[in-house]
This record gives sequence, C-alpha cells and structure tokens, in this order.
Amino acid sequence: MLDFVLYMVFSILETSAMFYLAFKVFKIDIYLIEIVFAGSLMAFVSFVLRHDYEMVLTDVFFQYLLTFCFLWLLFKIHVFYAAIMTGLAYLAYMLVQSTSYFILKLSGVYFIVIPFIPDNVYLLQLISAGLTIIIAYSVGKRRKGFDFVPDKQNYKVNIDFREIKLFILSAPALLIVIVMLILAQRYSQYFFLIPMIYAVLLYAYLYLSYKKDRTHNEFNS
Repeated sequence: MLDFVLYMVFSILETSAMFYLAFKVFKIDIYLIEIVFAGSLMAFVSFVLRHDYEMVLTDVFFQYLLTFCFLWLLFKIHVFYAAIMTGLAYLAYMLVQSTSYFILKLSGVYFIVIPFIPDNVYLLQLISAGLTIIIAYSVGKRRKGFDFVPDKQNYKVNIDFREIKLFILSAPALLIVIVMLILAQRYSQYFFLIPMIYAVLLYAYLYLSYKKDRTHNEFNS
C-alpha cells in the first residue's frame, strides 16, 4: 500500500510539473484541478503497467499518448499544437531528469541511503519535478514564453513551414525518449551523452518556436 501511495504521489508531481511547464512556455492559463486529475489517471495507468505487468517501455508510450490526449481533449488545445506541446514538454523534462540523475550519480548522492525515502528514484523524481516547476515559474514570471499556440480547439490553423518543422520534430520525440531509455539501461557508461542529445533537440525546438513566435507577432502587429 505504501509503495502505491508513494508511486502515485511522485508520479502526479512529475506529470503536473510537465503540464505546468508546457502551459507556462506557451502562455496558456493554468487549470490546477484538471492538471491533478490528468496526473492521477496517468499515474494509476503507469503503476499498473510497471508493477503488475512490468511493461516499462509500454508505459512510456502510454504516458506520452495520454499527455497528448489530455492536452487535446481535456485542455482543448488544437490537435496540431497539442502534438508540438507534448514533444517539447517531454524533451524538456527528460533533459532536466537525465541531467539531475547524471549529477546525483557523479556526486555519489544517488547511492546514499536517505531517511524516509525508501527508493532514491523518488529523490530523482522530486528533484526533477521541483527544478521543472522552478524553471516554468521563472519562464512565466519573466514572460519569456511563446504566443503562437491558441488555447481554443476550433481555432483555424494556418500551417506555415516553421510549424511543419516543429511538428516533424515532435513526431519522433516519443521514439527518441524510448531509445534514450534503452541506451541508458544497456550502455550506462555513455549516459553523459543523453543530456547532451536532449539539449540539442530542445534547442532546435526552442529556436524554431522563437522564429515562429517572432513571425506570428510581426503578422499581428
């Protein structure tokens, strides 16, 4: 029972941090109750797949799919932009988490037995989610996000070349995350490369988003 409670709490925290980051980056209103609701369902599905069936990679697939579906159907983001937001949220969070894991492992903190924390994976989740929330809050506070994502499902999308490139970059994001997880398990000595790969992909995401946002603002002015 304790394992279930801890898993749910930290998984909801992680998922909520990702949604919070996605909404702050694209300047969309925060709906806390809906975020916690989505996070609770995703955490329960994750627990069943990982603990009852030991299907880790399948869980990653379903978590990605559920994030996309919630953005699209629950938060009413246009399906095209929901795919872009899902890709960015996952790449950004995986960058934070892989970097945190690398630093904790390199410093030896990850292997220290910490009171009241039965598994140091929970420590990693707590740090990753906390850093993600701080980053998202900072982005929102400084108003550094992007304006081009409409928060209405019936918004008429005029797709330009930059948006197509963003969508193309979003399409393999799930595959990239899964491949990185497999590499981390089988070739742990090269784990330091994983944050670098996520950083490069995220930079491409942010660069294209900046260009698109700049064009969008020029068009509206």
